Amino acid sequence: MKSFLWFLVGIAAGFAIAHQVNKTDQGKQFFEELDRKAHDFGAAVSDGYRKREAELRTAIDQAEDVISDLS
Repeated sequence: MKSFLWFLVGIAAGFAIAHQVNKTDQGKQFFEELDRKAHDFGAAVSDGYRKREAELRTAIDQAEDVISDLS
């Protein structure tokens, strides 16, 4: 329980520090760049997921065709 309390204190301190840093010009630039990079990463993961899903659907369709030809 004590470790969990320190964990929560650390999170709260991190948010407080980030809020103070965000008030500066350099802090705003840092968080804007961080947000952009996180957005780009999320978009890349999503794009990769969609491409892989399409590949798998194509493979399933081809397998179904082969199975139906064998029947």
